[in-house]
Amino acid sequence: MSAIPKTNLTPEEYLEFERKSETKHEYFEGEIFAMSGAKRNHNVIAWNIGGELRQKLKGKDCEAYPADMRVFVPETGLYTYPDLVVVCGEPKFQDDVFDTLLNPVLIIEVLSETTESYDRGKKFQHYRSIESLQEYVLVSQDEARIEKYVKSGDGFWFFTEAVGLDSEIEFSSTGCRIALGEVYDKINFSENDAEKTQ
Repeated sequence: MSAIPKTNLTPEEYLEFERKSETKHEYFEGEIFAMSGAKRNHNVIAWNIGGELRQKLKGKDCEAYPADMRVFVPETGLYTYPDLVVVCGEPKFQDDVFDTLLNPVLIIEVLSETTESYDRGKKFQHYRSIESLQEYVLVSQDEARIEKYVKSGDGFWFFTEAVGLDSEIEFSSTGCRIALGEVYDKINFSENDAEKTQ
């Protein structure tokens, strides 16, 4: 992501700009940051997870949204676009445009080389301050590996992971269990290795 030259925008100015923009931008501390497009594997993985969630959430009081749903982190002021986000119960939005979610229970990020350190570090730090958030999931593109952080009742976050195409992972915030073989359907990991050597 790169900063747009104009700085010191208010949140209101950012939202006005963003709602007219053809590309997506994060916002933090007066600056907006252009978000680059995702490569094939990233999109396939996100789409696979979204498809699984759509099926698993049928009949439940939960909704899943793709990467176009903006999330606002009230405590830090970050506006961002997770790869996938789930809300259970009544969704709460910042205003009557209904495009900025306030109460996610599950956030999923598909890792990429350019965003992995941010997703693991500072971004997760922002997300942890969202009161409603119960679960944060990081999905690898390079191997069949999904990492999950779950918030306990005392506020501590506990880590587990599922590794290998024969594994499954349960999103405890929604009660959904997903097979990694489905998450990585149509993914050829050797293509990732080839890209890195070029």
